[in-house]
Amino acid sequence: MKINKVWAVGDIGSQVINPTAAENITQGGILDGLGAALNEKITIENGRVVQANFDTFKLLRMSQTAPIEVHFLTTDNSPTGLGEPPLPAAIPALCNAIFAATGKRIRTLPIDPAMLKA
Repeated sequence: MKINKVWAVGDIGSQVINPTAAENITQGGILDGLGAALNEKITIENGRVVQANFDTFKLLRMSQTAPIEVHFLTTDNSPTGLGEPPLPAAIPALCNAIFAATGKRIRTLPIDPAMLKA
């Protein structure tokens, strides 16, 4: 599966305190979400987790990333934090994009590309 581009827009209040950091945090959260949706599977056998370290737990690779365009809305709200909000939105956004393109709903994660071909 190839993701060509990601767009993100966030309302973080009346001013962006540190624009570069805000953009980087948003991009990192989206990449974490995409990694969880595409790769990060934990399996349990005989009551134990199979993946012991990063050699057996598949993280998002650079080849799976896409350009992420970030924009911030300036509103009358007070400035807010930006730590986690981009991550949880990335997964349903990806799943909805897949549905729009294929008509198939994603019901389990990580996404199995073979299921999309069926």
